[in-house]
Amino acid sequence: MMRLIIGMSGASGVIYGIRLLEVLRQEKGVETHLIMSEAAKMNIAVETDRSANDVKEMADVVYSNKDIAATVASGSFKTDGMIIAPCAIKTLSAVANSYADSLIVRAADVVLKERRRLVLVPRETPLHTGHCELLYKASQIGAVIAPPMPAHYIKPQSIDDLIDHHVGRLLDLFDLDPGLVKRWSGTRTDT
Repeated sequence: MMRLIIGMSGASGVIYGIRLLEVLRQEKGVETHLIMSEAAKMNIAVETDRSANDVKEMADVVYSNKDIAATVASGSFKTDGMIIAPCAIKTLSAVANSYADSLIVRAADVVLKERRRLVLVPRETPLHTGHCELLYKASQIGAVIAPPMPAHYIKPQSIDDLIDHHVGRLLDLFDLDPGLVKRWSGTRTDT
């Protein structure tokens, strides 16, 4: 059984976390553990036609972001890693500086200290030097930085195509392939 923690913090782009949960729900042998910040819950209402409760129902286990005593707050609770999608700059800063004042950040800190995979999906632009330094610092301590950059080679027909491709690429990092990624096959030029 694979266990993945999905953190959703207060940046725009909650659809990435929602789509991850939708896809993982269809994957046999994957157990999802969801933590949402209050700002993420607000953004769900602002950016989608769903409620925070709708999103919670997609996960196998749901925790309060205030529950520092939750199972995912301990390294002895085995997980395969964590994806924070979206990852607000505030959350990035807390992760990069080991400032574990919420369960999202504590779980991320545990994933890093246990040498498990932590994937951050920052959804902020443009970035100033302070943001870039935080991304660099998070990368130095072991996080994978995976901002949702559109892949134009897939010739997307909709926003959903772009979201699915990125969600598929995030899951690639955990060796999961739900068939969302249009794989690059190179170009052929006749000489």
